[in-house]
Amino acid sequence: MSDFHNPVLLKEVIELLRVKKDGKYIDATLGGGGHTGEILKRGGVVLGLDIDEDALAYVEKNFKFLASRQRRRKARRSGQISNFKLILVHGNFKDIDEIARLNKFEKADGIIFDLGVSTHQIESEDRGFSFQKNAPLDMRMDRSGESGEVTAADLLKVLDKGELYELFTKLGEEHRARAISENIVRSRGISPIETTDDLVSLLKKTYGIEKEISGKRLAEISKRVFQALRIAVNSELKNIEEALPKAIKILKAGGRIGVVSFHSLEDRIVKTIFNRFMDEKLGKIITDKPITPSYEELKMNRRSRSAKLRVFEKNN
Repeated sequence: MSDFHNPVLLKEVIELLRVKKDGKYIDATLGGGGHTGEILKRGGVVLGLDIDEDALAYVEKNFKFLASRQRRRKARRSGQISNFKLILVHGNFKDIDEIARLNKFEKADGIIFDLGVSTHQIESEDRGFSFQKNAPLDMRMDRSGESGEVTAADLLKVLDKGELYELFTKLGEEHRARAISENIVRSRGISPIETTDDLVSLLKKTYGIEKEISGKRLAEISKRVFQALRIAVNSELKNIEEALPKAIKILKAGGRIGVVSFHSLEDRIVKTIFNRFMDEKLGKIITDKPITPSYEELKMNRRSRSAKLRVFEKNN
């Protein structure tokens, strides 16, 4: 297991991708390298990309070799770990077609998307992803400056009441979105909302909570609002909508795309796009129903409880 991120449904993903020796695979969300490591063990060649520089640095260090790394628009270089090949790229998976072309992965045997936030991102003291750690309200997955500099705090400063309401309703499915939006606009007129503690305090007031409450209830209150801000900051849903149609084009005939999602908004998009692929006769859905974690995995990793895996196979 990686201390950066424990990949969910790892066994199921690898089995359904049918990894073969010397096959080319794209890990579109590298994270701690869990999926990539299993593919390499089976003799596959991997193009691993991540928008978070921390993930690339972790894999580069812990795979104990000088990994090939590049920006999206730089020339291709190769790297090796033992007898296995791995290329690491800093980039957004919405550009998967361009990244694949630059690295001669136009015909991939399999592509993995493990959506959501890594354990490292949640537990980092300065990222602002978790309500449990007081930190600046950043929430950017890419802090290199290549994807823009808008943070969660910036959104809370500039969005009007209607825009905040729409954000919390659509992206967080928050039932008190209107009251929260009104309180944000009122509060920021007095002092800016810049840290996770600032936001959590506002949520407590909105819900009429005066005393300390259990971690479980605070999580329920905060999760939806933090999720909405994170999705908006990183354009997560839009990126999925852009990436999957590009991914099917660079997939080899008979190749498979596996997507692990963690909330209903993501899963709905994946299901809709896979059904569209079926209608366009591009291939078939392998998972009639999404695969969910086993009881044993749920015991080992409580964060896996909302995970769903869907797999699509391109026509031969």
